[in-house]
Amino acid sequence: MKRLWINVVPYSKDIAIAALESGAEAVVLPDGDSDKVRQFGKIKTIEKDGDIKPGVDVEFIDIAGKEDEDKAAAVPAGRIVVLKMLDWTIIPIENLLARRGSNIMVQVENSEQAKLMVEILEKGVDGVVLKTGDINEIKKTAEIIQGVSEKVSLVTATVTSSRQLGMGDRACLDTCTQMTPGEGMLVGNTASGFFLVHSESIDNPYVASRPFRVNAGAVHAYTLSPGGKTKYLADLKAGDEVMVVDFKGKSQTAYMGRNKIEKRPMMLIEAEAEDQPISLVLQNAETIRLISPDGKAISVTTLKPGDKVLGHIEKAGRHFGMKVDETLIER
Repeated sequence: MKRLWINVVPYSKDIAIAALESGAEAVVLPDGDSDKVRQFGKIKTIEKDGDIKPGVDVEFIDIAGKEDEDKAAAVPAGRIVVLKMLDWTIIPIENLLARRGSNIMVQVENSEQAKLMVEILEKGVDGVVLKTGDINEIKKTAEIIQGVSEKVSLVTATVTSSRQLGMGDRACLDTCTQMTPGEGMLVGNTASGFFLVHSESIDNPYVASRPFRVNAGAVHAYTLSPGGKTKYLADLKAGDEVMVVDFKGKSQTAYMGRNKIEKRPMMLIEAEAEDQPISLVLQNAETIRLISPDGKAISVTTLKPGDKVLGHIEKAGRHFGMKVDETLIER
């Protein structure tokens, strides 16, 4: 997820409020002005006494030549670098993306520059710092930044078996986002293979639709989250980020409202994709669905060997949800 900061130097009440209302992550302020913004809402502040401190958490560097590029490259990897391009040359940004890889933001003056920055070299910088006195530009830039999504590579998986289990604890993930048909979350028994589990966005004569919900499966399962991390379903709670994915692989970040864990009859679904097994324990109910390659929802109670559903293959090694290179066997 790309970051949006708004530069409010010199301080402007209207720009600060627009930053809050646009969903910006943080505002850059004159030293000592954090309380002025916090009276309007909760947002991170960037100043010497703020949540993010210049010279400690972030470095602002003017780029006018090769020496400035080298200075930016030398900043510790864990610290964010904000580049101000004095002549708007793109090459130094491309070089720094190659040299640093991450934690690079660029100060921009309008939404067009912001769009260019988040698309540069396909990967884009990690975010932008918008400096403008135009509230409409803040809104336009926010739409661009929030519209940038991770593209998830989906594969066609062939169902090999489905069988009834006994009772187990399953997790319903209720988010703050209304999902549409063809959207859901990637969930799997292991960190190497996931099914795309459909949201409860389909009307049913017996149960009202809950488009904000994914009945994701048993509590032990992993879900793929923003940034390529995994999380156990049992660990998710209100406020956590989760990733919503549609059948074309377009993703968006959603936020948890609650995690409903209840005892229900369960079933095991197994499939194979690219010579790799995928499995998941789900609630045994007709309203629980996977997604076909053409985006249609398929009830898990009707699945049979040979059926095609969407999945995702990942590198298996994980440590606290992050990828690591290690030998790992999961069955």
